[in-house]
Parts: sequence; C-alpha cells; structure tokens
Amino acid sequence: MIHNLPMESSTLAVNPRRHSSYCLITLLLFLAACGDQLEKKSTKEGAPPAPPQPVTARFAFQRLSMQARLWAADAQLLRIYSANLKEVPNLDGKYPVWHATFVSTQLKKARSFSYSVVDSPGNAHAGVLRGREESWLGPAGQAQPFALQMLKVDSDDTYATAVKESKAYIKKHPEMSIHFLLEYTPRFPLPAWRVFWGETLGSSQYAIFIDCTSGKYLQTLP
Repeated sequence: MIHNLPMESSTLAVNPRRHSSYCLITLLLFLAACGDQLEKKSTKEGAPPAPPQPVTARFAFQRLSMQARLWAADAQLLRIYSANLKEVPNLDGKYPVWHATFVSTQLKKARSFSYSVVDSPGNAHAGVLRGREESWLGPAGQAQPFALQMLKVDSDDTYATAVKESKAYIKKHPEMSIHFLLEYTPRFPLPAWRVFWGETLGSSQYAIFIDCTSGKYLQTLP
C-alpha cells in the first residue's frame, strides 16, 4: 500500500506578506497607468483648438475638384481665385478662401464652388460650398476651360516668384494687397497665374504672370 507522504506546509503555502506586497504593487501600477491616461485625456480636451490657417490654391483645389467631379464627370476648371477674410489673414500665397468655376461640356453648365477654412457670416462657409448652376455653351470671353491636371505650380511657389520679380514695386507699395487669379486665355499658350496688386482686378495697376505648369515667369503688366 502506498502511503501519501506528508509535505511541509512551507512548500505549498504562499507567503501572505509577499502576496500582499505583490497585489499592492500591481494596484499601484494600475492606478498610475489610469492616471497617465486621464491626464493625457484632460490635457488633450483642455487644450484650445489651433486657429484656422490660410491654405494654398492646390490644397483648396483638390477639395473643390472632388466636388466638381461629383457634379460632372467631365468637369474642367475655368478659373480659380483667392479671397480675403478678416478672421484669417493671407500669408505668402496662402488664403483663407478660394473660389473656383468649373464647366461641363456634356451638361452645358457652369458651376461655382468655394473653399474656406472658417465660417464667416455673409462671406464664407467652412469647407466646400457649392454655388448655383448656370448655362454654359462655351467660352463667352477670353477665358477657356482647361484640364484639372494642368495646375502643377502652387500659389505659394507662385508668390515667391512674383515677389522676386516685383521687388521694386513692393518697396514702393509695401502695404498693397496681393491677389491670385488662374485662367487660360489667348495671352499665353498655357494657363497662367495672374498675381496682381490691388483690391480688385479692375483697379489693379500692376501684375505678374507666371506659367502654372512650369512656374516660369512670363510677363509684368505695369
């Protein structure tokens, strides 16, 4: 007959003090981890949101063109131009608002779109805003539609070139506002940026033309 041999209790029993210490350490580590998470969450929630920043033409154009393609699969760009808002100042070719007009040959329609980085009562709506459709039977003026892929040189790079070519004018008119207009007209063989100084295109007395596919300086219009 096989008898169960007695075993010393110290071999099987867990030391109460050691067990209590282990549980206490585990609890402290758990509480510390929870505290870190709560601190990170409160810091994140308590931090004020970053103020809206102006964007380049291409940034806005990518969002505008997606909406234009949803409107018409054959959408082409007729023009895109910058706009100011008192809430967000422009900076080196970046603007708070960009307006664009797209056309569709199939639909025989034109439609305006705008992109804004912020809501502005009576002026702009944050994100992309669709305008109303209008009849379009082809170029009525000098501006002609062009493929979306032709916008290769962004407005910030265009700004740098325009400033380089306009040092003398800027020195005489340091406070003059600057605006951007991209169109495809018979003036040049490819679409070109028109960087003009002044509040409106009609009142502007100075402009620089820059190829939007290569970034090459084209002409100064005094």
